Amino acid sequence: MGKERLLAFTDGVIAIIITIMVLDLNIPHEPSLHALAAVTPVLLNYVLSFLYVAIYWNNHHHFFHLVHNVDGSILWANLHLLFWLSLIPFATAWMGENHFSEIPTAVYGLALLMPALAWFVMERVILRKEGSDSPMARAIGRDFKGKISPALYIAGIAAAFLDTYLADAIYVLVALMWLIPDRRIERAIGSL
Repeated sequence: MGKERLLAFTDGVIAIIITIMVLDLNIPHEPSLHALAAVTPVLLNYVLSFLYVAIYWNNHHHFFHLVHNVDGSILWANLHLLFWLSLIPFATAWMGENHFSEIPTAVYGLALLMPALAWFVMERVILRKEGSDSPMARAIGRDFKGKISPALYIAGIAAAFLDTYLADAIYVLVALMWLIPDRRIERAIGSL
């Protein structure tokens, strides 16, 4: 079957995820910097979470240019990814509301780890369908960023119990690693 419905559905779900996150932002009731400072943790966490969801959407968009057809296993793998992405608004709100305290910061790291693992599963399901000699397989290669990201999330989760600023720095580092769309995928798309 074609991939257009999967892409449209994914776009819709990601739009809803972003909408849910922005609805959790509380507007200060006073026109002062002090009132704005009170909501700064929630705002900063929203920015990071928006960035993460945008990175997944962007990479998903590029990634599926190399997928020819989808089947039931790819649909389920994609839904698995979307499920974990849909929990990011909860973890975002909880961490921001609790000013980046230990347990919410660790849960936020878990909310970032699980989509990364789901992405890996989806990637493997697609590779099984597309084949080891497909443009997708050649583009992915050794996938260093894809393999190191879960390890960094786990380090961030552990760091949350020692120093939440360190955990947050790790989460920001991983986002920065993925900010630019995967050049391997872009090169593969360009060669089609």
